[in-house]
Amino acid sequence: MAMDAAEIERMIKEALPDAQVQIDDLRGDGDHYAATVVSAAFAGLSRVKQHQLVYAALKGRMGGQLHALALTTQTP
Repeated sequence: MAMDAAEIERMIKEALPDAQVQIDDLRGDGDHYAATVVSAAFAGLSRVKQHQLVYAALKGRMGGQLHALALTTQTP
């Protein structure tokens, strides 16, 4: 079962309320996405820690409902 882009965005914004989120469906299959997430919560964190925050927001759906997510994280 694939995830909808709106659901991915909602979950990220729920965990990171100040986040600006852009989701792109890379293949049109609802299974391979690219996300750009901009949040002040990333300040001072390594890129790995920033990505871990986003993955945590997805509550274990990575590798299951969400097959692939190419992630770009930035601070405002």
